[in-house]
Amino acid sequence: MATNSSIEWTEATWNPVAGCNVVSPGCTNCYAMRMARRLEAMGQPKYAGTTRMSGGRPKWNGVVRVDEESLKLPATWRTGRMIFVNSMSDLFHDAVPLEFVQRVFETMRATPQHTYQILTKRAERLEELAPELNWPPNVWMGVSVENADYLYRIDHLRRTNAAIKFLSLEPLLGPLENMNLQGIDWVIAGGESGPGARPMDPSWVRSIRDQCQSADVAFHFKQWGGVNKKKTGRTLDGQTWDEFPKEPLRSEAALAAMSV
Repeated sequence: MATNSSIEWTEATWNPVAGCNVVSPGCTNCYAMRMARRLEAMGQPKYAGTTRMSGGRPKWNGVVRVDEESLKLPATWRTGRMIFVNSMSDLFHDAVPLEFVQRVFETMRATPQHTYQILTKRAERLEELAPELNWPPNVWMGVSVENADYLYRIDHLRRTNAAIKFLSLEPLLGPLENMNLQGIDWVIAGGESGPGARPMDPSWVRSIRDQCQSADVAFHFKQWGGVNKKKTGRTLDGQTWDEFPKEPLRSEAALAAMSV
């Protein structure tokens, strides 16, 4: 399944994998757990049995499925778009075979009209598999860092061959001072939203913005978050911050595909 997305930093989502499990504090209130439960109730077999109820809320139970049919979808979209890969899972989950990850990468390579954004919390496995993957220039690779305990994920990302490397500092749960942004092209920051949203201190966001400006790294502020994210908005110090990284030059084949 693929859908148009309301996420501020992408245009569509594509989910060749379904299901996950909680690995760090940023997962606690993950919207995808609620969405998976809803999709199961709507009769989508891909998400059946991927969550359990705990404390009155759906939680991942560790069931992970790969979706072979979904690999055909990107080729059916002729108009190039920015696609968030696996908004409902993690492509680098231990339960996803290397061979399937490679097929996802080949699908992305074969559709150069699109730009793909992959995000993982499993940075160690990302680095482990990275040499086995053929990295096309239209793939952006990112890691999530929700507080200072997970800054090490950036080092794993830095050692991959991704053309664009980015950080998702969301939900931002603590200060991130003195980050090493060498080799990083883009930083997204944002507060948690939805039921049980944990607060974000404005000083944390300002520090991240200032670090990005000092390092000449594109900065994107997604949202303040909270129970009602529309009410809190996404303005920081009187403006929105919607920067994107500079993409590498596309090949002639890619440009030709985009013009079809």
